Amino acid sequence: MDQELLVRQIMQEVLKNMQGAQAAPAGDTVTAADYPLGESMPEKIKSASGKTLDELTLDKVISGELTAADFRITKETLELQAQVADSVGRKTFGMNLRRAGELIPVPDARLLEIYNALRPYRSTKAELYAIGDELINQYGATVTGNFVKEAADVYEKRGRLKKA
Repeated sequence: MDQELLVRQIMQEVLKNMQGAQAAPAGDTVTAADYPLGESMPEKIKSASGKTLDELTLDKVISGELTAADFRITKETLELQAQVADSVGRKTFGMNLRRAGELIPVPDARLLEIYNALRPYRSTKAELYAIGDELINQYGATVTGNFVKEAADVYEKRGRLKKA
């Protein structure tokens, strides 16, 4: 079986089990009526470096005052976007935005290592569980950490783990 197809099937199985695993927090929520957020509530949108939308200009990029790091999104902004998605019935998309938000603190290089470790036959069950624990304990990425552990269980059932 094609590895890409296999990964898709495993991800579908895991995602099916995760439906509804993460709900929007209580309190002030935004809806589709607030979209686009940058126009309706620009004061709530800040970059990871703390810059506001009006500070993110092409002139500042050209002058070198801003770097790529100034354009990184925050977990809070992704949560607002997830609430908009939820408000129009796109719960899975909202869940994916929240999962992306919890991965923001994970360094890009580590994310690529984790991605490669999740490919069939690349990791043992213990290695994948260790990654899940790392995501949960070191980065607070509970949904994703549990997703990795569940993927390990599915890989075990389907015989797709690396032989120890």
